[in-house]
Amino acid sequence: MVQDIRAAVAADFEAVNRYIVEQLHSRVPLVESIGQYIIDAGGKRLRPVLVLLGARCCGHEGDQAVRMAAVIEFIHTATLLHDDVVDMSTMRRGRPTANEQWSNPSSVLVGDFIYSRAFQILVGVENPKIMRIIADTTNTIAEGEVLQLLNKHRVDTSEADYMQVIEDKTAILFQTAAQCGAIVAEAPEAEEDALKRAGRHIGLAFQLIDDLLDYSGESQALGKNIGDDLAEGKPTLPLIHAMHNSSADESSLLRSAIEHGGTEHLNEIIRIVRQSGSLDYTRQLAGQEVDRALEALSTLPDNRFRQAMERMARLAVSRDQ
Repeated sequence: MVQDIRAAVAADFEAVNRYIVEQLHSRVPLVESIGQYIIDAGGKRLRPVLVLLGARCCGHEGDQAVRMAAVIEFIHTATLLHDDVVDMSTMRRGRPTANEQWSNPSSVLVGDFIYSRAFQILVGVENPKIMRIIADTTNTIAEGEVLQLLNKHRVDTSEADYMQVIEDKTAILFQTAAQCGAIVAEAPEAEEDALKRAGRHIGLAFQLIDDLLDYSGESQALGKNIGDDLAEGKPTLPLIHAMHNSSADESSLLRSAIEHGGTEHLNEIIRIVRQSGSLDYTRQLAGQEVDRALEALSTLPDNRFRQAMERMARLAVSRDQ
């Protein structure tokens, strides 16, 4: 289904890939090696595709969207490099993480390089409004990461606390990708607002399902280790909901797991989360976000680009990886 979504902007997508490779050039070989390693790992590339689809949906015919898509992908890539160090992750997209393959300092510093390269490209876009949005977005992402760090091992983390984190660290970049597509296309304010809202809701839906899959997926399909969130003491929504919808003994086990991290009782915790209805609850919330995204998209011109974005929204809740 991802291929079907990309097909609407196939030529643009290939142009983005070529441009990314060009922009990874550095006089320091390690920078290129790690950057290329991350890019070669693939991934869905939904954020840059959202830029392209949003721009084309609103009638853009130039190549500014290609550069803007690369900016969004570079920001996302930099955050992945930093996240894996903070989370001490060892696997992403079915391969060793860059920090596992090289080292933590290398990953952090190359992440910094990729961040700065994104802003170098952004200067060439020469759009003050986009520059302000990207600056605000990267700042919000950083705040979201700090909030998530502060919530680790906190058994009193509420659903509202959790939603604030995923709003700041995930949804904001989807929102910005879609909105910048509209701005590149010089779309009317109503279309820009619709894309901005759609991007936000798509991002929320994808993160909700990501956190659900940590308790219901398979490592091989996910490209990461099942139970990684639990091992890090992250109170994601399935765990938060399960704590309040299970027996006293079960809730006590969940609280202990959050406080201390680790996966010693992983199978038992997965059983509790599943039986408490927490996965169904999380999927229901993700479905509501998809409905909101589709409602926003319905106000845009009806063309193959809008239809591809609608497929992207539905993909959020239908996937298993």
